[in-house]
Amino acid sequence: MFGFKHRRRDSLRVIPLPMAWLKIVERNIPYYRCLPIADQQELQGHIQVFLDEKRFEGCGGLQINDEIKVTIAAQACLLLLHRDTDYYPAMVTILVYPSTYIAHMSESVGGIVREGDSVRLGESWQHGVVILSWDDVLRGAADIHDGHNVVLHEFAHQLDQEGGAAHGSPILPRRSMYVAWARVLGAEYVRLQQDAEHGRKTVLDKYGATNPAEFFAVATECFFEKAVQLKRKHPELYEELKLYYLQDPAQLSR
Repeated sequence: MFGFKHRRRDSLRVIPLPMAWLKIVERNIPYYRCLPIADQQELQGHIQVFLDEKRFEGCGGLQINDEIKVTIAAQACLLLLHRDTDYYPAMVTILVYPSTYIAHMSESVGGIVREGDSVRLGESWQHGVVILSWDDVLRGAADIHDGHNVVLHEFAHQLDQEGGAAHGSPILPRRSMYVAWARVLGAEYVRLQQDAEHGRKTVLDKYGATNPAEFFAVATECFFEKAVQLKRKHPELYEELKLYYLQDPAQLSR
C-alpha cells in the first residue's frame, strides 16, 4: 500500500500544473513569484499531490471552486518545500467559510465550565480537519510582509499535531535537534510573554504569547513573511526555524 502511495505521488509531482491553476497561484500568491524556479517547480508538484488527497467542503453557503482549492493548497505546501513529507497525514478535510465565522467554545477553568462564542479566522483540529475563512486566506496571501497568514498558521499547527497534541514542538528531522529547539523556542516564548505584558513592540505577533503551540504557529508566519526582521531581532529563533523548514526566506528577493 505504501509503495503504491509513493508511486502515485511521484507520478503526480511530475505532471505539469494546469495553466489555469498556475495562473491562480501567480495571481493570488505573491510569495510564489519570489521563489527560485526550482522551488516553484517543487511547489507545483506538491500542489498536485495535496489536491489529489485532500477534500474541500464549503460552509456558510460558500461554493468550492478551483481558485479556493489551489490558493489554499499552494500556501499549505510552502511549508513542505525541501523536506521529506507525508502531506499532513492526519488532515483529510478543509472546511472553508466565506469570511470569519462563529465557533462555540467550552472550556474548564478551575473546575468551572465556561461556554461562549468566538469569532474565528481559522482552526486546526488534531483529527482530520482544518477550518479557514476564505476572505482571510486571500488577505493573508496578498500581503507577504505583514506576518499574518492564516493558512501558514493553521498548517503549522497541523505539523505540530503530527506527533500528538500541539505543544510547539513538531517532529524534527533529527533527535539531536530537540535540545536546542526546546531551549531557543522556550526562551523566545517567555520573552514574547514578557514583551506582551509590558506593552513592548515586537516582531512576532503577541498572540504567540498565548501558549507554546500558538507561539510556533505565529513564529512560522513571521519566518516566512517578516524573515529579515526576525533574523535580525531573533537570530537563534530564525536559525531553528531555518533548520526545521530547510528554507532561508530572508535571502529571497521581494
